[in-house]
Formats: sequence, structure tokens, C-alpha cells
Amino acid sequence: QVQLVESGGGLVQPGGSLRLSCAASGMLVRPNFMGWYRQAPGKQRELVAAISSSGITNYVDSVKGRFSISRDNAENTVYLQMNSLKPEDTAVYYCKMAKVGRGLEYWGQGTQVTVSS
Repeated sequence: QVQLVESGGGLVQPGGSLRLSCAASGMLVRPNFMGWYRQAPGKQRELVAAISSSGITNYVDSVKGRFSISRDNAENTVYLQMNSLKPEDTAVYYCKMAKVGRGLEYWGQGTQVTVSS
């Protein structure tokens, strides 16, 4: 059974930093997609950052220059370094791993990030 476990969320002041981690266990195939999504109250879930198996990254415009996604293929782990956090970054953050083309995708349970003074 595949399980994604996220960690690193919490409360931080505006301008602060957090690093989210998402580690997968029980995965028999190497994911070719790893990404972080977020969902704020009353809003749709949005893709924040994604990284392919070759290391190509994509970011939503609102986090470009502030967030950085990285992955450890050997450990099936994905990270999201979040700097210069703003109150509008407040949301539940979810990681997703997928084997695109095989119809396999897995989600983490979500971790709360709150940016407030």
C-alpha cells in the first residue's frame, strides 16, 4: 500500500520560511511527476509547483522566485522550500506523486501552512 507522509507545515510570520517534505513508502514504480498543491478555505485546489523525473520544474506565478521544489529520487521524497511567505500563502498543502501514463497517482494527507503575524 502506497502512503505519502507530509511534514513541515506550521505557523510562520510574514516574510518567514518553511520547508515541506513528502516521503512515499510502498511505491513500486518511480514517479515521473511530483508536485505540491494547496487549497485555501473557499477556494479550489491549485497546483503550486511540480517537478518531473528529469528535474524540470514549474511554478504558479504567485510563488515564482519565492518557492523552490526539489526531489530525491532514491528516497521517493519531494520538498518544497517556501521563502518570503505571505498571508495569502495560507492553505492546506498536499503533495502528489504520479506515474503519468500508467494511471497511478497518490496524495498526501495535507499539512497546514498558516502565515500570520
